[in-house]
Amino acid sequence: MSDAAFMQQALAEARAAAAAGEVPVGAVVVRRGKVIASGRNASVDGHDPTAHAEIVALRAAAQTLGNYRLDDCELFVTLEPCAMCSGAMLHARLKRVIFGAADPKTGAAGSVINLFAESRLNHQTHLQGGVLASECSALLQGFFRRRRDEQREASRLAHPLRDDALRTPDAAFDALPGYPWPPHYVSDLPALQGLRMHYLDEGEGGNKGERSSLTFLCLHGNPAWSYLYRKMIPPLLRAGHRVVAPDMIGFGKSDKPKKDSFHGFNAHRQMLLDLVEKLDLQNVVLVVQDWGGLLGLTMPMAARHRYKGLLVMNTMLGTGDVPLPAGFVAWREMCAKNPEFDVARLFARGNPQMPAAECAAYNAPFPDKGHRAALRAFPPMVPDSADADGAAISRQARAFWQHEWTGRTLMVVGVQDPVLGVPVMQELRTLIRNCGEPILLPEAGHFVQEHGEPIAQEALRFFSPAA
Repeated sequence: MSDAAFMQQALAEARAAAAAGEVPVGAVVVRRGKVIASGRNASVDGHDPTAHAEIVALRAAAQTLGNYRLDDCELFVTLEPCAMCSGAMLHARLKRVIFGAADPKTGAAGSVINLFAESRLNHQTHLQGGVLASECSALLQGFFRRRRDEQREASRLAHPLRDDALRTPDAAFDALPGYPWPPHYVSDLPALQGLRMHYLDEGEGGNKGERSSLTFLCLHGNPAWSYLYRKMIPPLLRAGHRVVAPDMIGFGKSDKPKKDSFHGFNAHRQMLLDLVEKLDLQNVVLVVQDWGGLLGLTMPMAARHRYKGLLVMNTMLGTGDVPLPAGFVAWREMCAKNPEFDVARLFARGNPQMPAAECAAYNAPFPDKGHRAALRAFPPMVPDSADADGAAISRQARAFWQHEWTGRTLMVVGVQDPVLGVPVMQELRTLIRNCGEPILLPEAGHFVQEHGEPIAQEALRFFSPAA
């Protein structure tokens, strides 16, 4: 029989694994042209991390032959073996290993490492990959696609969509560059009234009560979403902290009410306050920019014990008793005249260093104008009179930051921002007690987080206990 014929038998084992709810990988052991053993993934059913298809097949072959040495045997497997399985194959002294699809994440036969090419080992096994690779890959891809669909359907049933809202299809967010984190959803917050809010929640810090363990609560603005923090999140996680980054209703993966009139300052503020309470966030460093600051800067006074620090970037307080910055007024006018403006183009213009795929990711939540109500509603929603929605609470926040704030504050400013740049931030600095001189980023514009990794590193130094 040919290699392809033996791989077809391994594929039959893989299909049986899929039918049992296991990752579809199958293997057969061949000796002198005959299959003497077979195996398929059984880790889930057996609660056994070693029960990979190759290991199952090797064990069966050794029992058949009455010998743990399999010198004159060949093993066919549908997926490139991992380090564990590769090591077992070498210990068994197989004559030959043949696999189908490559595994770029854990493959130990050339994709990540190649144990079979290690000349210092006392046994050499001949290796061949790519046999029926397309069929083996298609089986795996179909399995994981169905699993994602099932998870999405379960999420849909757990968080039914209101009649007056839209939900961006999950497929719009597949394979976005630099955004690997799984979604979290909540719809039972009182202020949400059944709408589904998405948030990222990564890391184990913050709620352990240790001074060195922080929760970075990262709030985005308009027209961004939690994707804005993708460059800041990894260094914060590596340092052992927790990161929570919600998508406000109307943005990102959160539900999008159809009517512009749904959106209001105090309504959005209460949704964020409810989320903080729901997650019981502790030792919080509040990270804000744009609308993340307009709303976020009003939050700590509602639960002072939760907040330890503030990282504030290109934003303001909307108190309604001082004129809005000229740059913001110009932005508001542009949005009114061009309500369907291209979000990706906006990011590309202000961030020439960004790849086109990353710019396009900011368009993902808004496939058509029906999904864009928040983009239209937020610019006129900034309080511009003393009695505007949100103005009174913002004035209370101003007094809080001036006289009652006891945490540490780090200010970072994108110098190229024409909307909320250096003059606006210097004015905000005078309103925040004990706020030091801002860090100026000469190359950064309004969306400062696109230069996020050095900002995160500076924040780690600034908010560390020894700082």
